[in-house]
Amino acid sequence: MNRKTEYSCVEICAGVGGQALGLEQAGFTHKALVEIELDYCKVLLENRPSWNVLCGDIRNFNGKIYAGQVDLLSGGVPCPPFSIAGKQLGENDERDLFPEMLRLVGEISPKAVMIENVRGFFDPKFEQYREKILGTIEEMGYHTPHVKLVNASDYGVPQLRPRAVIVAFRKDITDTFVFPVPGNAVQTVGDTLYDLMAANGWTGVKEWRIKANKIAPTLVGGSKKHGGPDLGPTRARKMWAELGINGAGIADSAPEKDFSGMPKLTPRMMARLQGFPDDWYIGNKKTLSCRMVGNAFPPPVARKIGLEILKVLNNGCVDTDGEV
Repeated sequence: MNRKTEYSCVEICAGVGGQALGLEQAGFTHKALVEIELDYCKVLLENRPSWNVLCGDIRNFNGKIYAGQVDLLSGGVPCPPFSIAGKQLGENDERDLFPEMLRLVGEISPKAVMIENVRGFFDPKFEQYREKILGTIEEMGYHTPHVKLVNASDYGVPQLRPRAVIVAFRKDITDTFVFPVPGNAVQTVGDTLYDLMAANGWTGVKEWRIKANKIAPTLVGGSKKHGGPDLGPTRARKMWAELGINGAGIADSAPEKDFSGMPKLTPRMMARLQGFPDDWYIGNKKTLSCRMVGNAFPPPVARKIGLEILKVLNNGCVDTDGEV
């Protein structure tokens, strides 16, 4: 059987690169990544100078130049229209980019489509709009989309992070897709961050590690208009406090040797809780770094889903390590 050795991808709303990194790890090569935020674009290029990062509004991106040349079109369209933290205006929110994703599906005609969003996408109030989106994808020549609420903690990410994921395949592709089976071992916050918390010789780090014996609540990043460098509203901060973490702000560095009280997370600690490798550059501006990381899609989840997509594209000839 002839098997492909390279799989192409175009990604929109690339952010800080969580989904792109995971898909790269799975075996996809990016033809283009579209992102509107200049600072995010700089971070993407700092990490992957070879990536074709197109910094601009997706509404101005013409997918026709990639028509018939792309295996996967992916993207995490903005979540505020569906987030319970916002007004949940859905299709009436000017930030709703589902129409742009659907436009690009039509222009590019990729073999597969992967879209992620927040849990609020499944809210009953969006049922009609949700069915409209899925129906449109089918009308464009795709099998009935696979839709699931995926929990990041099921795939080794030490965090409660449910995300809505849509996967669809063109009808000339035999659709045998299944979402990855949960089961990856997941570390506690204490075990995940122990070395970072101990970096400055904090004498209380071992006691803290014992207290931080669960996975983390969902990280938040806020938006350009709302949300500073902290871990969310009062309810979220109480959950972090149960792990011995002060969620009222973000620290510049790990606790010093004689520190007492509850430590704050650093941006690097947040990135690790999202599943980013420690060498993934996240910028040097604390508020911006927290926003980028907090809004990211965990790379390990994208990798797992990406591997299952590859199995379909290659008629099942992909092993669990991504080798083809």
